[in-house]
Amino acid sequence: MTVQAGPRSEFRIGVHTGLEHTTTADLLEFWRWVEAAGFDWISVWDHLLPSHVTVPDPARFAPSVDGCLEAVSAHAALALVTSRVRCGNLVYCAGYRHVSVLAQAMATIDQLSGGRCEAGLGAGWAEAEYEAFGIPFPGVGDRLDLLEETAEALRALLAGGEVSFEGRHVTLRKPGRLPAPVQDRLPLWIGGGGERRTLRIAAAHADGWNVAFVPPEVFGSKLAVLHSHCDDLGRDPGEIRVSVNVGVAAGEADLIHRFGAAAERVRPAVLAGSVAEMAQTLGRYRARGADQVNVAVRAPWDRDVLERVLDAARSLA
Repeated sequence: MTVQAGPRSEFRIGVHTGLEHTTTADLLEFWRWVEAAGFDWISVWDHLLPSHVTVPDPARFAPSVDGCLEAVSAHAALALVTSRVRCGNLVYCAGYRHVSVLAQAMATIDQLSGGRCEAGLGAGWAEAEYEAFGIPFPGVGDRLDLLEETAEALRALLAGGEVSFEGRHVTLRKPGRLPAPVQDRLPLWIGGGGERRTLRIAAAHADGWNVAFVPPEVFGSKLAVLHSHCDDLGRDPGEIRVSVNVGVAAGEADLIHRFGAAAERVRPAVLAGSVAEMAQTLGRYRARGADQVNVAVRAPWDRDVLERVLDAARSLA
């Protein structure tokens, strides 16, 4: 559902779905429910391993299904099983796929969705995934350089025509015309909160910026940094939609159950308590400049608590 947020944009509520410990049948059925319930956005993550491997935590609930589903194919399935919501990914790791392959996938998903695809990029951080799949894990500086080159090249590829690009990490030698997206400008999101590099990359190349599990005050301070980079680059910050991923919990026990040892760290960025308390937290994010709040969930899906989130958002109207 959308809530009017002023002259610049509408305040939207989304659901960000993890792809671990679930079946494709359950996931598709859940996405249908999310759209029917009234959310505006559904996105998937890009992980190669389940979170109990990438971030070991014995307090996590026991997995009902092993493994983690693949992101591009899940993104395409999301496009096909829905008809209204924006279909995003937060975010594709720049180190997992060559940019020309990712661009071809995003253009295809945009056609499958009828023009509802949103592409996301991040530098990557889960070293255990890189190691498990035999992907080199460079230092943070090189990963951010790769992110910047990938963002620039992806934007050019999605704009159409043959593209040549010569960077330190990305090389394109006119790969040929890719399938054309339905949208004139397929939105590109940059994910991450690094103030010196990541936010500058977002200011230079992104249509959207997303950060995960930061409280409203931190979100507001990082947004100010993003705007400062926009000023330096001559970019109108109003061109960049900004969002935050938050957790949700039915109560204290559920918070510990879902986040384990990370509960204290994420607590300031979790919607919890009564509908009024959830609305208060959503209002704080909106007051700090968020255009969109995405509720990050993993199986088993708790629909009751998501309905309370929607009630909280409606109360802001």
